[in-house]
Amino acid sequence: MVQQSNIQEINISQEMRNSFLDYAMSVIVSRALPDVRDGLKPVHRRILHAMNELGMTPDKPYKKSARIVGEVIGKYHPHGDAAVYETMVRMAQDFSYRYPLIDGHGNFGSVDGDSAAAMRYTEARLSKIATELLRDINKETVDFGDNYDGSEKEPVVLPSRFPNLLVNGTAGIAVGMATNIPPHNLSEVIRGILQLIKNPDITNAELMKSIKGPDFPTGGIILGRDGINRAYETGKGIITIRAKAHIEELNGGKSRIVVTELPYQVNKAKLVEKIAELVREKKLDGITDLRDESDRNGMRVVIELRRDVNANVVLNNLYKQTALQTTFGIIMLALVEGVPKVLNLKQTLYHYLEHQKVVIRRRTEYDLKKAEARAHILEGLRIALDHLDQVISLIRASQTAEIAREGLMNQFQLTYEQAQAILDMRLQRLTGLEREKIEGEYAELITKIAELKGILADEQKIYHVISEELEEINTKYGDSRRTQISLTEEEINIEDLIEEEDVVITLTHQGYIKRLPITTYRSQKRGGRGVQGMGTREDDFVQHLFITSSHEYLLFFTNKGKVYRLKAYEVPELGRTAKGTPIINLIQIEKGEYVNAVIPVKEFDTEQYLFFATKSGIVKKTSLSEFANIRKGGLIAINLKNNDELIGIHLTDGSQEIILGTHLGMSIRFPESDVRTMGRAATGVKGITLSPNDFVIGMDIVKENSEVLIVTKKGYGKRTPISEYRVQTRGGKGIKTLNVTPKNGEIVSLTVVTEQDDLMIVTNLGMVIRLQINDISIIGRYTQGVRLIRIEEDQEVATVARIEKNDEA
Repeated sequence: MVQQSNIQEINISQEMRNSFLDYAMSVIVSRALPDVRDGLKPVHRRILHAMNELGMTPDKPYKKSARIVGEVIGKYHPHGDAAVYETMVRMAQDFSYRYPLIDGHGNFGSVDGDSAAAMRYTEARLSKIATELLRDINKETVDFGDNYDGSEKEPVVLPSRFPNLLVNGTAGIAVGMATNIPPHNLSEVIRGILQLIKNPDITNAELMKSIKGPDFPTGGIILGRDGINRAYETGKGIITIRAKAHIEELNGGKSRIVVTELPYQVNKAKLVEKIAELVREKKLDGITDLRDESDRNGMRVVIELRRDVNANVVLNNLYKQTALQTTFGIIMLALVEGVPKVLNLKQTLYHYLEHQKVVIRRRTEYDLKKAEARAHILEGLRIALDHLDQVISLIRASQTAEIAREGLMNQFQLTYEQAQAILDMRLQRLTGLEREKIEGEYAELITKIAELKGILADEQKIYHVISEELEEINTKYGDSRRTQISLTEEEINIEDLIEEEDVVITLTHQGYIKRLPITTYRSQKRGGRGVQGMGTREDDFVQHLFITSSHEYLLFFTNKGKVYRLKAYEVPELGRTAKGTPIINLIQIEKGEYVNAVIPVKEFDTEQYLFFATKSGIVKKTSLSEFANIRKGGLIAINLKNNDELIGIHLTDGSQEIILGTHLGMSIRFPESDVRTMGRAATGVKGITLSPNDFVIGMDIVKENSEVLIVTKKGYGKRTPISEYRVQTRGGKGIKTLNVTPKNGEIVSLTVVTEQDDLMIVTNLGMVIRLQINDISIIGRYTQGVRLIRIEEDQEVATVARIEKNDEA
């Protein structure tokens, strides 16, 4: 008969539940999650410990990786050699670890996804910073436990002289949970810990002033702080990472996008392949060439574009459709006393600091024990030297070492260790010089013992030791941040970070824009030759020039009646002779569209209006509030008909008087109230009736006690009192404002000025002159004007801008 005494009936569902729970906890604790104290999973810890035991320190030669892997799987980690080697490879990659823990020699893979060479070909040793994780491990600073078969001892945790969990980050998938902690900047994290030491009640928000956010080894740009703030406050958050790219201008009006940094963990080769695939499938338009020019000096992926495309639009599409922009889900999950917990920033630093207190206390106790033991021996040697003759006589009279030791212990009240040390003492220690050394060493030990006891008795001294050692590590290994954090307007007022100042914005006929400080230009006397204000091509000239604040909005109105928006500080500041940045790199204007009017706006007030005037004499008034929300693709500002163009726009309060001037010398002044308020897409009404071949060249707001300034294309001009221009009804032919002759040329500008203004005149060759209004003669409407700027034969006045006086000019 079969004996059934060992057969047990078990509920299979309960057994599955218990077994799976055991498996899950094993994966969680022993494989997939890092310890909050040293930031390491068991396999990483075992690799570093094995290399340390083998003596593979930075000052020793490299050793074969296969030897290290064999040591790890033979003694500590009974799993596959491939898994151990892959972990080791990742710890050596400077694009995976912010501060690599292994110094690899040979092919350890690349950012293109290339695999590392086989372990029999590569060599490795510990990196310098990795030795800080292992420092003082032999001073009983951490607990050791049995390895898998009980034949060896391995550390349960490393001393971790720097906060590795945050510094290098980690990722792991356990059962029912996962961790994904990004790397951080060592200097920032250390500053955060020092802040926590000084102020235990510090908040996460205050810590974030030191720890700005993740700092990835591959650089890139983190968009916004919302995800970072959420992760640091709650332990979970999602951040968006964007590649670092810039647009370079080429000859012939072409441009190219150059990518120099990628988001963390993005495979460069696959990214290039994806872009090429999108171009083939015509999902990306405008790319003519794609090259990877990366070398040992850095990353450089070049994307060349067609002449007629907007580089910014292509770049935005690349961000949208490729891994040039990715997200990183932060889950700050780690083992705290063997239990997985989601931690916020302060909790993470707190647990690391608690670990360091234990390490410093245990190291100090170890050093104290060693010092006291040595002092105890030295005390015995001092007694022996004080009674040298008796000691020698006693030893000579003893038949065995045991008898001599007992005699010493009984006669001089020595301990076993002291008596043995006297018996082991070499004869050279009996010299006077050696005696002085013993006395000096004993005095030093007494001082050291007092210091060590003082540290153990005062927690503030432990904190002081931690602070000093962290600052030392920061000095040795700290570096500057690689990942830029972009602060979007929705999350922070970026203007707080930008000094408000008056600036000159120039925009050329060919569409090159730049920003300059207003002090670039100095006032000159009438008739001067001016200064070089912009380097332009022979067929280009400055078309728009105006003064604004760096914090104001710029509304760009185009020949097609559309409006686009930028902040003034978003226009690149360039040198006085630089030609500028193509406007198509800043706003998404369409093919065949160009900017022909720009107006600065501070706020979109419902009590203010935009007053439009077109080349064919049409005028329109629209509430400014209708332009508060402008898409990147622009909005319709005015509905133009019969190939009409926009020539002038002014901000008004709805009750002003308007004056229009024409190319052939006519003008009209009428109340703004003659024009009712219309919507954005309206066409408008007639402002002036034009003669054949005539068109409107200027529109301005009438001011009391002001003059109308006329400038002609041959550099002549004049001021005429506004009182000479009577108010008429909108839509009439107007009155004469200048006697146009071949000598002075047709009118290019009509502006209302006061004595508080200065004037800037720009020629088609980029020459700029700044005049004081007082230097320009006041004469009647029917005159030809006086010379304002000397014009060469190949030059003519291109644009004129009224500016306020500047004391520094």
